Amino acid sequence: MVSLGCPKNLVDSEVMLGTLQQGGYELTADPADADVIVVNTCTFIEPARRESIDTILEMAGHKKTGRCRKLVVAGCMVQRNHDELRQALPEIDALVGLNDIERIAEACALEAGARFETGRERATYLYTHASPRLLATSRHTAYVKISEGCDHTCSFCAIPSFRGLQRSRSIESIVEEARALAGSGVVEINLIAQDTTDYGRDRSDGASPASLLKALDAVDGVRWIRVLYAYPNRITPEFVEALGSCRRTARYLDVPLQHADAAMLKAMRRGGSTDTHMKLIETLRRGVPGIALRTTLIVGFPGETEEQFRTLCAFVRDAEFDHLGAFTYSEEKGTEAAGRPDDVPQEVKEERRQALMAIQEGIAARRSRSLVGRELLVLIDGTPEDSDLVLCGRTESQAPEIDGRVILTDAPGPLAAGTFVRARIDEAHPFDLVGSALGVVPAGGPA
Repeated sequence: MVSLGCPKNLVDSEVMLGTLQQGGYELTADPADADVIVVNTCTFIEPARRESIDTILEMAGHKKTGRCRKLVVAGCMVQRNHDELRQALPEIDALVGLNDIERIAEACALEAGARFETGRERATYLYTHASPRLLATSRHTAYVKISEGCDHTCSFCAIPSFRGLQRSRSIESIVEEARALAGSGVVEINLIAQDTTDYGRDRSDGASPASLLKALDAVDGVRWIRVLYAYPNRITPEFVEALGSCRRTARYLDVPLQHADAAMLKAMRRGGSTDTHMKLIETLRRGVPGIALRTTLIVGFPGETEEQFRTLCAFVRDAEFDHLGAFTYSEEKGTEAAGRPDDVPQEVKEERRQALMAIQEGIAARRSRSLVGRELLVLIDGTPEDSDLVLCGRTESQAPEIDGRVILTDAPGPLAAGTFVRARIDEAHPFDLVGSALGVVPAGGPA
């Protein structure tokens, strides 16, 4: 299986893997050895669609050169572009939409020439703790999707059109899944959704992000519960209080702000301004001392002027985020913004993105240098692909795969992935830290 796109997509892939395993299939990491290849696609923006198409074509090549006899394509691109895929890529044997994730084994078992008919209606599927799931991450860390779909109407985003409206899982289901993951050795859980802070709004049982964090705080064995994708205007005082008071909740929050200029935010249908953003940041840092903040920003949105971009740059300098990602605007068919002239040249978009990331690199380097000489709790992830002479891990302020890592050049003996250690930071680079492991921190609860 090839899983493309975000962690939310990865969870879908893991449910498909679990379903296939129950159906008697064995997983191989080498597509040349596979009888069936599944590609779980992403269609968030144009580069993601190109990657999906390129991957489908690459995997289709194994039907000619390997033992592959069936190519199954699943996920967001199927939900959004079913007919186009069917017409343009006859190499595909079955298309599986978002409502039929747990029918993946049925699609893979079809005889040659048979057609799998996936549901074409708006996505309503929502996995639960009872869904079969096989982790594709390291065994000590996992993503837990707390809701699916989105009720927001951001002018640049097409996700609600194919992922559907928001539907939240029950707190009981999420806690049950967390307990099962902890029982299998998971010590870090990353909560994800299109908007984690909108969790429970569609339910009538009082579920909320704050009540969820407090319920998860009772799950033994998990040390870090990390919250990703928090929509800024859904962050409540109750959520901030829970983020700061729960013992197992990581002092970390990912808040995609997208911009800081009020006119740009209004055009994006996001709302807010530099002032409201700064007040939110101050509230979070006051309510959760030591919190690490990540954000993502869009440059080159239709109509963005040099002055508005300078406003964004000034905001980034003042906010001093721990982690930041910047993306160039990509027009999405069917969105409100697609009806506007895409009037910022691509080269200007890229220049702005690079300028913004240069500002952030300086901030990140300065914040990293402040950690030299300190002892921090580090979660061991294992050895990197390019060397077996060092260990890599992460601090509480580093989410998996996106926020850099801690490279440990010295350790008191072999350390398995999932082990927590106290580490001294010896060197600082803009996005990675280098240190020495001083000793193992016993498992069994929050530090």
